[in-house]
Amino acid sequence: MSSTAGSRVVVTGATGNVGTSVVRLLSEDLEVGSVLGLARRIPDWEPPKTDWAGVDVASEQSDLTAHFEGADAVIHLAWAFQPTHDPATTWRTNVLGGMRVFDAVAAAGVPVLVHASSVGAYSPGPKDHAVDESWPTHGWPDAAYCREKAYLERALDTFEGAHPQVRVVRMRPAFLFKRESASEQRRIFGGRFLPGPLARPELLPFLPDIPGLRVQALHTDDAARAYLAALRSEARGAFNLAADPPVDAELLGELLGTPRRVRLPRSAARSAIAAAWGLHLLPASPHLFDAVLRLPLMDCARAHTELGWRPERTATEVLEEFLQGLQQGAGAPTEPMRGRKVG
Repeated sequence: MSSTAGSRVVVTGATGNVGTSVVRLLSEDLEVGSVLGLARRIPDWEPPKTDWAGVDVASEQSDLTAHFEGADAVIHLAWAFQPTHDPATTWRTNVLGGMRVFDAVAAAGVPVLVHASSVGAYSPGPKDHAVDESWPTHGWPDAAYCREKAYLERALDTFEGAHPQVRVVRMRPAFLFKRESASEQRRIFGGRFLPGPLARPELLPFLPDIPGLRVQALHTDDAARAYLAALRSEARGAFNLAADPPVDAELLGELLGTPRRVRLPRSAARSAIAAAWGLHLLPASPHLFDAVLRLPLMDCARAHTELGWRPERTATEVLEEFLQGLQQGAGAPTEPMRGRKVG
């Protein structure tokens, strides 16, 4: 697609956090002729050059091949985070749905597939230095999210061997945030009834400092720019995507103006999360917490060199924007991204 004007791009999961940013950039790009956004629920949003189709990628009733016919590229973003208490359901959507997308790409003769993998696909790794894309991608087996991302990495290995004519790009971003994603992410990870306005620094008497809680973040729009750069290039393979600096208790304390940090053992934090999750008060599972403590820091030199990509916002700026959106109940005009302050 790198030299094709008026190209046609199909995006699965087009109404979520990443999808809305990717579709917006594609709709504004002069080299893109048309965009087809696939989502389970068609939004009211009408970006330029964009059509919508109501599609569940996991459903055998969905004719993905027909939607992919004539496409110059497919960007696969569709993903379900919930229900964490029913991993068979997320496996059906994420893994089986993902494999249906891969098969349809081959059947329709699409030349480019860009797949949304994740830092969550990586095996446990270091927190004191960054690893490149050669780090093993076996995930943390206890967490459904990591297990599913890692499985799709293996599925893509098989796909590439069987279909070498398809240029496959795997994006492995850090945690993605933007102002408009605040309400969606609050519901996914904090629960429907956690009021966003409670995310105010003055309400935090101290900040828990948990060993191993050092991760990376990235603005969703910066991730979308990397997807567009991949389409314009001839690059193949995996690309780490993250912004500096890494996020830890010290940075969060400075950001929130909460100077007092209290060392909290992993076991104590996990017990509290497990209890809340077991009572269905918290959607985020303790297994995901375990995984986060073990995720490696990522080296993004390959994306800088081969895609000419660098994030425009620091991780600190990303979190500042996200926290403002959380307090304000920010959202976007799609069903997954709807904005609400409470409930």
